[in-house]
Amino acid sequence: MSYFPMYVELKDADCIVVGGGAVALRKVQTLREFGGRICVIAPDILPEIASMADVLCRRRPFAEEDLDGADLVVVATDDAVLNHKISQACKKRRIPVNVADQIKECSFLFPAYLKAGEVVAACSTGGLSPVLAQYVKERMRPVLTQQTGEMAALLGSLRETVRRQVGTEEGRKRVYQTLLQLGQEKGALPSDEEIADAIRQEAEKWP
Repeated sequence: MSYFPMYVELKDADCIVVGGGAVALRKVQTLREFGGRICVIAPDILPEIASMADVLCRRRPFAEEDLDGADLVVVATDDAVLNHKISQACKKRRIPVNVADQIKECSFLFPAYLKAGEVVAACSTGGLSPVLAQYVKERMRPVLTQQTGEMAALLGSLRETVRRQVGTEEGRKRVYQTLLQLGQEKGALPSDEEIADAIRQEAEKWP
């Protein structure tokens, strides 16, 4: 069965990563990019992880009490028995859990993704083929650029102004479409004059 693509806010969420090796490092890097508050638990932790000032490291074996207060758990050990134990404990507590390379133990997956500012495009094959997921990700790269993120920020900053001045949903949609097209044609963000003109054209249609 396919996984439902649900985006969740991780800013300041308590994220537990069990394991301290190369796989754990990749997961920690992803969680940090989205603002997670991370605690890594493992007897041995890579220096690359330990050197991250915003990551709490506990050099010891995992204990089930470590799940208390956790919002999300990632398991990245090579001990299948331990991985299963942690997965079951998380599911019992209804804590989202990902176990690296063990799909049946997961309640969520890490997709292949691209991020530009607040814009995130992600692809998952349900764990069937990470290579294919990476391929689709690379196909999206020409579209999801730094300008895409900047455009999203600009359009977001205009929402209140457009809502106030343009009286219909269709008119507001056309404002954003016009500005997006301008940006794509110029290869740069629309100017203040172009923004004002796009809004005015639609505002004048509203009686």
